[in-house]
Amino acid sequence: MSAGHAPGWAPKRELWAWAFYDFANSGYTTVVLTAIFNAYFVGVVAAGYGPGGATLLWTGVVALANLIVLLSGPLVGAIADARAAKKPFLVVTTVGCVGLTAGLATVGPGDVVLGSALLVGSYVLFTSGENLISAFLPELAPPEALGRLSARGWALGYVGGLLVLGLCLAWLQFAAARGIETTAAVPGTLLIVAVAFALAALPTLFWLRDRTPPPPPGGRKVALTAGWQRLGQTWHEAHLFVDLRRFLVTLAVYHAGIQTVIVLATVYAQQALGFGTVESLWLILVVNVTAALGALAFGHLQDRIGSVRTLALALALWLVAGGLAWAAEGRPLFWLAANLVGIALGASQSAGRALVGRFAPVGRTAEFFGLWGVAVKLAAIVGPLTYGLLGFVTGGDHRTALLSTLAFFAVGLLLLLGIDERRGMQAAGRA
Repeated sequence: MSAGHAPGWAPKRELWAWAFYDFANSGYTTVVLTAIFNAYFVGVVAAGYGPGGATLLWTGVVALANLIVLLSGPLVGAIADARAAKKPFLVVTTVGCVGLTAGLATVGPGDVVLGSALLVGSYVLFTSGENLISAFLPELAPPEALGRLSARGWALGYVGGLLVLGLCLAWLQFAAARGIETTAAVPGTLLIVAVAFALAALPTLFWLRDRTPPPPPGGRKVALTAGWQRLGQTWHEAHLFVDLRRFLVTLAVYHAGIQTVIVLATVYAQQALGFGTVESLWLILVVNVTAALGALAFGHLQDRIGSVRTLALALALWLVAGGLAWAAEGRPLFWLAANLVGIALGASQSAGRALVGRFAPVGRTAEFFGLWGVAVKLAAIVGPLTYGLLGFVTGGDHRTALLSTLAFFAVGLLLLLGIDERRGMQAAGRA
């Protein structure tokens, strides 16, 4: 970030402060949603509901949290913009998420209501904070450098997630060496996440400035539907961009599979294959590395063959990886499948975001990325909940539930075949 004092750039200290927020909050998704608390909730907190009932309960709680985010996100953004209050809002969401995440450490066997309430609250605040920190980006660098700055934040987030996961792994192994049961040691990992989030977010909360112009007299009044009205108008106008609109539907379908894997991967490993908590952590650590490699490798491939073809390859890889995971009876094949999932995860997320950027008209990228966010949140509701319902109906048969995840990738691949990347870019250029 050497351009900190060049024209159009914020001071270097603020650039690092902004990017460090990704480093700060990444431990939440890695530990709470993907690696530890999800499996702890299903296997310990809600164990009394049976394997199928516990999984359905977890996916229902996640779906509820995403629904609240889906409905509140545009409103929070509209109010923060209208009141020039992104920074105060960011402070509130950060402090609140840290506090509720620490509260998750008090959740034990049978504390389903408490655990659900704390998870929903922390997740809503976490996601609101993510939206708010993203809104600072256009104020910090010239338009041609936003991608670079965003990528640096993403890279720091990857490092932060691995660091927090490594600390949690070290704690669990330390506890095991002293005869502490893993289930009794898991709450300590939530405290690690909370403390790491709080400390790493301090540079952001102290140094980052809000450059939004103050509102005019009377401009602080924001209609409760303002954010959603704007998104509705953008979606209506999206009919002028046929391939963009088709891709948003396609993205919602295949992302349902991605979101399912994110919140249920370790649940599947532990419930279907008997993985322990520590082994699951090692699995997620390795998958994070392969995901980063996949994003980098497929990112270069996009420039050669295009985003649509690259994404098609990634979705095909998802189907292969999912098929191997479904067929795996032992650990070696599942480890292979998990690492293919990592490559596919990094590739598909990178290619999908790039394609929205290519299809969105210049000067309106924020609007169309708003629709991208809605599509992803819808997927985060539909995908995991479908898995949970199938698991419940089949009495906790995770292998059958996994087939629904594969179906999302298969349908997404079929829908992708009808998208013309060059035509979509030409439509954006004409606009």
